[in-house]
Amino acid sequence: MAAKIFVLGSVNGKFESAFQKLTALHQKQNFAFAIVTGDLFTFDQDEGSLSRLLNGDIQIPISTYFTTGTIPLPDQVVKRVEKGEDVCENLHFLGKRSITKTSDGVRIVVLGGALDKSIVGGQSNEQHLPLHTADDAKILRGANTADILLTTCWPSGIWANSSKPPTLEQQTSIASSDEIAELCTTLKPRYHFAASSGDFFYEREPFFHPPSNPESDQIPITRFISLAPYGNEVKAKAMYAFNLVPGEAPSSTIPPGSTSSPFLPKPNPRKRPAPSGDATGHRGGGRHVRRRKERSPPPGPDRCFFCLSNTQIDTHMICCIGDDSYVTTSKGPLPDSDTFASSGLSFPGHQIIIPLPHEPTIRAMGQDADKTYKEMARFKESMQAMIATESKFKLGAVTFEISRQHGIHVHWQFIPVPTDLIRKGLVEAGFKVEAENRQFPAFEEVTIESGIDETSDYFRVWIWADDSDTGIQSKELVMRFDSKIRFDLQFGRRVIAKLLGLESRINWRDVTQPIAEETEDVEKFKEAFKPWDFTA
Repeated sequence: MAAKIFVLGSVNGKFESAFQKLTALHQKQNFAFAIVTGDLFTFDQDEGSLSRLLNGDIQIPISTYFTTGTIPLPDQVVKRVEKGEDVCENLHFLGKRSITKTSDGVRIVVLGGALDKSIVGGQSNEQHLPLHTADDAKILRGANTADILLTTCWPSGIWANSSKPPTLEQQTSIASSDEIAELCTTLKPRYHFAASSGDFFYEREPFFHPPSNPESDQIPITRFISLAPYGNEVKAKAMYAFNLVPGEAPSSTIPPGSTSSPFLPKPNPRKRPAPSGDATGHRGGGRHVRRRKERSPPPGPDRCFFCLSNTQIDTHMICCIGDDSYVTTSKGPLPDSDTFASSGLSFPGHQIIIPLPHEPTIRAMGQDADKTYKEMARFKESMQAMIATESKFKLGAVTFEISRQHGIHVHWQFIPVPTDLIRKGLVEAGFKVEAENRQFPAFEEVTIESGIDETSDYFRVWIWADDSDTGIQSKELVMRFDSKIRFDLQFGRRVIAKLLGLESRINWRDVTQPIAEETEDVEKFKEAFKPWDFTA
């Protein structure tokens, strides 16, 4: 069913008259929801109108979404959004970097604020400041698709191939970035709205992207629109309404007047071919140069297999993305699709919970540590409930974490385990015996939550079961160790493999699956996880 959506240009503090206009139009048009592009507030915000907004004295008839623009949010608004509250009834802050699915099923990807070029690597930590980093944009590529892309900045070169580009004067006022262009190219949104840098409206001709699958006849189409600020003096268009069917597959026909994507790479006729040579780098006719082998530094986010900013990441294995973490199915899972078939589970169930920040420990995430841990724990608890329900309480779960200050990207591995093994204490014993055999430090039963107070490296395991009769059994075991310990990175997998009789599958590289099987496991997981998926 089509959703009728209303979009408003930067309001710049004029929200009383803007929402009055929305109320009048909604009575006639019955919109599903509204979006404000650019700034909702202004620097010299009238305190009286802001108080009326926060107190609920200004009527907002439908769910209305906004993000950061080019100025900071008022302090009173920041206090509310930092508590996770709405600004007022029906007024929802999307954050600066987010993926949202509305109650109508419309998928909105948001990147607010201007590009902060002073930050070379990493994500911006403050959701309400009007700046984002290049990594913020890269992370959002992991969303894969979007019905609506909402950004403050324009994508660089958006008017290439267009028969109606902005005027030269308008072009000089536009804030744009290559990062936004790359994000649009990856997501192929059906609509891309960006804030206007001046009192003008711009709507580009629709443009089409190359099909994701060469054998498909579906052609993704994007419509780029920038609305003028609401109440602008030249009366440029500041409001826009359209119908959209959520999740609708791309059409096989191209709308009249469309162009190819303005972001397609253009061949460089001046680029020289690479010099010929053999695999050792030795060129004919020259002297053989012996190179010293140097130890490579740890991979950054663009090369980390757990970072969504890595363009080589296996996106087909991503199951769901939250605000601070995401879940994938494991490559080379320890169980296979038949391991737990007799318990009612038709997929391996070996999942990985990965925080979005590229840090070796949760503690290293600083002020984001607590909320990241809480969302990861929520994923863990949701999957535990799913496994128990799907297996009619025959399966529990083990989740483990290796936290090392010199690690690369911390993550948790989640693996189903028969409830009987947990109830009989065999899982706990398995970890303790393996640690003793390897002369590792002893486990302690302790709760450390985000580990923010932990100063040493550690291995942590959660053992959980619910047999529906005697209730839930849950235990957290922690092994602390220092740099003198040569810790086995396969320790957790090795213990569970022995408990399940799957020693032949200890090395994940030996049991990798074809992409088709991985994709099938992801789809089966998503279907089973639907009742517990809080990101949907």
